[in-house]
Parts: sequence; C-alpha cells; structure tokens
Amino acid sequence: MNLSTFEWDQDALKAAHITKEKLSRLVPTTKVLSGCNEELAQKMGILENTPFVVGASDGVLSNLGVGVIHEGDMAITIGTSGAIRTVAPEPRTDTKERIFCYALTENHWVIGGPVNNGGMVLRWTRDELAESEVKTSNRLGINPYDALTDIANRVDPGANGLLFHPYLAGERAPFWNDNVRGSFIGLTLNHKKEHMIRAALEGVIFNLYMVFSAIQDVMGVPVTSIQATGGFSRSKVWRQMLADIFGHAVTVPESYESSCLGACLLGLYGQGKIDSFDTAKDLMGATYQHVPEPEHQALYNELIPIFSSIASNLEHEYEKLAVFQKRNDHERHSS
Repeated sequence: MNLSTFEWDQDALKAAHITKEKLSRLVPTTKVLSGCNEELAQKMGILENTPFVVGASDGVLSNLGVGVIHEGDMAITIGTSGAIRTVAPEPRTDTKERIFCYALTENHWVIGGPVNNGGMVLRWTRDELAESEVKTSNRLGINPYDALTDIANRVDPGANGLLFHPYLAGERAPFWNDNVRGSFIGLTLNHKKEHMIRAALEGVIFNLYMVFSAIQDVMGVPVTSIQATGGFSRSKVWRQMLADIFGHAVTVPESYESSCLGACLLGLYGQGKIDSFDTAKDLMGATYQHVPEPEHQALYNELIPIFSSIASNLEHEYEKLAVFQKRNDHERHSS
C-alpha cells in the first residue's frame, strides 16, 4: 500500500506484474461489514446481521493489546523469533529501509521491525552447548531453559567482552538479508561455556537494540515505556538484560493473549462502542517491572556500538560464507 495515497502502490504492482483489480479493495481496519450469508450464519451460530470489523494483523493487534498506543510507547516480543514496535500518529518511513510501517487506524501507525533470531537461539544454545546440563535438569525436574539462564547468570554482564551475532537463520530487521550468519567474536582462552551462553542471550537483545535504534531515528520523541511479552519474558535474567541494554524500565503486562485483546478493542472502536484505545490500559496490570542497573547499563553502552559496527562490517563477508555453505550443502546432498 502507498502510505501517501492509501491505495495499492503502482511501482509495487508493476514489480509483481499484476493490476489492482487482481487484489482486494483496500478499506480501513475499522470498517464494519454486515449481511452474512444466511446458510453460513446458521452454521456459525450467529445472526445474519452480525457486524464484522475488518481488523488488522496479529502484530499490530498485539501492540494494541498491551496498551502500546501512543508515541513513545514501545512493545518488544520475543518468542521463537521476535519484534519491536511503536506507534506514530502518521506514517513514517526509514530512508535506510530497516523497518516497516503498518496501518492500525488513520491516526495510529505501527512502526517497527521483526527479527528471525529470538528464542530459537536459546534452543540452539541448549542443544549444542549445554547437553549435559539439560540431562541433569530433566532428571531433577528443572526446566532446562531455567537451568540455561542460571548458567548465563554465573558470569558478569558483557560476558567478559565476548560477543555473539545471533544470525543463525539469516535476519530480517535491520539487515533484511538471509545470508548473514552467526558468530562468536572476541573469544579467548579465558572464556568458558557460561560466557558463550550469556553472550548468545545478550546477542539477541543487542540485535533488537539495533532495530530499536532504527525506530528511534524516525520516532521524533523519547521512549516513555517498554512493554515486554513472549516466552522470554518468563526469564528474570533475560528481562533484566533487556532493561540494562535498552537503558529503560521494562514492564511485563498482565495480558496473556494480547493480539486477541487487541482484536476485541479494535472491534469495539470500529463500532463506536469505545472512543479511545486508552481503554486498553484499564484492562491490564503488570506482572514484573525491571529498571536498569547503572553499572550494567554503562557496560552495555560500550559494547553496543562494537556489536553493531562489527555486524555491519561483516555483512558482506557473511554473504560469502553463505554462498560457500549453500554450495557445499548442495554438493554433499547430490553426491
């Protein structure tokens, strides 16, 4: 969609070799439809005149469901993958094309970026670096992921200068390059397994911070709140790490199905049953809040630019490695 005309973008249509007649008609997310097919209505057990609100995508609705609805509000989600989003009153784009801009309503535009490498990095770390610890934790009835974060917590923030680029599955934001690769950087004889595990966890957050920096470039206002959701938010270690790296208080909202709640709120708003999305803030509490530890924050402030600079400088070299890996995999499988 062209963010200026709110119509299908002509350049995009041309690139896809289609016309707008081949696509659905664009309407606001708040548009109300009615007049359901009688037979289908009976099968669903609803009245024919039941109103349907068009709605939005799950990520956009998740923002709404955790109360991230004003400039300065920020939502961070880490599950298997991850995303970071904020809201602006008008469309905003990044000249470096690092982040997206989606429509929630004509006055609410969701700006952010998705990342491939979230909890999957923790899973890889569990499987490849902590096999014996996982067996022990399973035998003792301990969650293996809790055991893993406990191991990471044995060493100081910054993992004694060991960095990890978490690009095990290529990466979307901020690179949009499926050929970037993961790597440990700064490894010495003094580093042990726990340093590697902590560096992997920190690497996921460092990469999200790079997306955060891109968002800040177009926000125009300071961050006022950060809401954290997803499986990672169950880990105290990772929550504190997020607060320390981002340098801002992090709250875990008491909203377990945020996309579903967001859909309900958008439906009510579309029908005029609520006047403002601020209602969302009245429907949730907070389960945890973490504030940055000043010493940790200062340390991470040193490491973030190093992480980012090396990631950018190695992007081309990672692409060369990806070409080699793909060719090698093809030759191995064809022999």
